[in-house]
Amino acid sequence: MSTPVGTPPAPAVGPRRELRLRDLVFFNICAIVSLRWVAAAAHAGAGSFLLWIIAALFFFLPSAIVIARLSERFPEQGGMYVWTKRAFGDRHAFLCAWSYFVSNILYPPSLLMAGVGMTAYVGGAFGQRFAEERAFAVPATLAVLWIAFLSNFFGLKIAKWLWALGGSSTFIIGAVLCALAAIAGVRFGAVSRHWDLFPHPSLDTLNFWSQIAFAFVGLELAPIVSGEIRNPRRDLPRAAVISGIGSTLFYIVCTAALLVLLKPEQISPMTGLAQGGVAGAAKLGVPAIAIALAAMLGLAVAGQVDAWIAGNTRLPYVIGLDNYLPQAFARLHPRWGTPYVSLLVQLVSATLFLLMAQLGETVRAAYQIMVDMTVIATFIPFIYIFGAGFRFANRMASFCGLAVTLIAIALSFLPPPETASVPIFEAKIVGGTVLLAALGWVIFSRYDARGPATAPCG
Repeated sequence: MSTPVGTPPAPAVGPRRELRLRDLVFFNICAIVSLRWVAAAAHAGAGSFLLWIIAALFFFLPSAIVIARLSERFPEQGGMYVWTKRAFGDRHAFLCAWSYFVSNILYPPSLLMAGVGMTAYVGGAFGQRFAEERAFAVPATLAVLWIAFLSNFFGLKIAKWLWALGGSSTFIIGAVLCALAAIAGVRFGAVSRHWDLFPHPSLDTLNFWSQIAFAFVGLELAPIVSGEIRNPRRDLPRAAVISGIGSTLFYIVCTAALLVLLKPEQISPMTGLAQGGVAGAAKLGVPAIAIALAAMLGLAVAGQVDAWIAGNTRLPYVIGLDNYLPQAFARLHPRWGTPYVSLLVQLVSATLFLLMAQLGETVRAAYQIMVDMTVIATFIPFIYIFGAGFRFANRMASFCGLAVTLIAIALSFLPPPETASVPIFEAKIVGGTVLLAALGWVIFSRYDARGPATAPCG
């Protein structure tokens, strides 16, 4: 019997329900806690404490409330795609998922670039010289990026152990850094003598505010793989509470630890955590701790990248089932049950973007371009998430989260001080954002013209 035109092929195997509450907690920690944001916050000075608290109260808490309730009401595979579809229809659901998918094409390269720079500190003074050198950073980032994608090919049964390793390493890093800061602070006093708890008004601070808010995204990732969670209605809200409290405390405490060990102007937004480890270990005469800390930074970043890849590749799969992407995206690998076409497309796209961002920029400025574009592309789906939350979840939480989201998007267009050319920077940010959005609109319009999908969503 022939298959009707427009019907995606039935997968040889369905997604496997591999994830328990413990796995989700580690998944959320890897998705939320990004070690580079601690360095960026410490670089901005003690005023970042107030920004952490504001972001936690007015963005992270509202997003946790909204996402938990939406996950409980709509536990299907696809998360935000399903929520937006229920609230606003297919076109907006596609644009929401498309923007999020694009943001996660941009996210792993920038995350890994920071991770490679921090891990370079394993090589001591020799490695530190190469931490932000383009000739080292770009090839090393590409190598780790390809390894991370290929390891995800074998499914969440394998990937969840990488999250556990990455999440555990993250909190061990935090504990070691805080111990170094506490001992060094008692013996020698804090290096940062003046703790001004109010941020200094400047363009750099405004641009950084969007990154502080972005540091709290990640809870929305787990619902995307809800079809592979054993009990999503029960475990998704519980995991959000546990990991949310832990992540907030981690950010604030580790920022304080860095400011005890180094002055803000000495801290690199990319490699500051590794710098803090080196400074603390040198003060206490135990350089081996700095090397071990740098190695664990590499493990933590690898776990985080793996978590984002796992969640992001499920979105095109669900959209493919709805017939709004080529039917190949709806295919699962016959043995591993993974959306391998989505994995390959994301890998090639992330590679190309990393190479293009480097043109005409220093490593740090190219990193900032990737960060700002990632922030914009990631926060656009949050407009839809909070919009769906306003309709189906909590209106007050949705209003607060939406206000922070819009402010963060606007502030992401401000160039950092180290930008080589402001017009070129803005052209890359604005042009890249508009181009990716227009591409998503064209793709949906093309496939929407073929008629409604016959396969169920999720």
